[in-house]
Amino acid sequence: MIEYKIENDLSAEEFIDVLNESSLGERRPVNDLERIKKMLANANLIVVARENGKAVGVARSLTDFAYCTYLSDLAVSKDNQKKGIGVELLGQTKIASGEAKVILLSAPAAVEYYPKIGMTKHNHCYILSSPDELKFPNK
Repeated sequence: MIEYKIENDLSAEEFIDVLNESSLGERRPVNDLERIKKMLANANLIVVARENGKAVGVARSLTDFAYCTYLSDLAVSKDNQKKGIGVELLGQTKIASGEAKVILLSAPAAVEYYPKIGMTKHNHCYILSSPDELKFPNK
């Protein structure tokens, strides 16, 4: 049986294990323990799915609990995918967020997944990776 719980104290090692066991490990700094620790320390809503005590899924978010919850990581181990764990993690995140909307950027492999579970696609998203990329008008 899968148990879901808010665990804002999830260890970096368990988080890395779930990332590596999912497709998300390819796009996260799993070899940089200090950065992973910082990612966890600065998230304020972490929902974990456990099976027999082992973390098999994680939803890591930043939220104001009023307007916006940014779901940064939704990872489910490959052996546990297609069992509804991701949907439940997302649902538990939304419940814990209160009236805040849940917003996420999809991994390429999951682009088709989110509309199937009821999320609305939004075409107005922008990413800034470095301040050097900014272009100031009239300069």
